[in-house]
Amino acid sequence: MNTSAIVMMVVAMVVIWGGLALAIASLVRHGAVEDRTENVHRDL
Repeated sequence: MNTSAIVMMVVAMVVIWGGLALAIASLVRHGAVEDRTENVHRDL
């Protein structure tokens, strides 16, 4: 593999993982995650 292919692969991974981290941070900040955990009812 040449250097440009490795650099493009690293940039693509940073974009993908960074976007995922930003999406999770946005959901946590706006409280979407907390609303789902409170409404869970389990019948045991």
